[in-house]
Amino acid sequence: MEKRYLQLNDIDAYKIAFQLSNYVWKIVIKWDYFAQRTIGRQFVEAVDSVSANIAEGWGRYQKKDKIRFYRISFGSIIESLDWNEKAKIRKLLKEEQYQHIFKELKILPKEIYHLINFTNQKLQQ
Repeated sequence: MEKRYLQLNDIDAYKIAFQLSNYVWKIVIKWDYFAQRTIGRQFVEAVDSVSANIAEGWGRYQKKDKIRFYRISFGSIIESLDWNEKAKIRKLLKEEQYQHIFKELKILPKEIYHLINFTNQKLQQ
């Protein structure tokens, strides 16, 4: 039997964050120019940053570097929650869109903690 190595796309935290970033993009791209330029751009960048930091951490060799990037993604989650609230209050999101984004953002910290614990257990340095 051939040994299979864990890939980035096998990581639940990454998959959830990546799918969420595309979901937010599809919503924001339909907003008017002013909404896109103010809230939309920063909302997309914050949500994109979650999966991007997980990916960057995954690509690092040292355990300390990996975990540092995974932890940075927590800040992007909190920022994304803020933009989600602002978009809701300013009537840019439908209630079901807001709820879906909120639910996914609330799941992500637990998934990232699992990734950090996995990294701590499997890597020596």
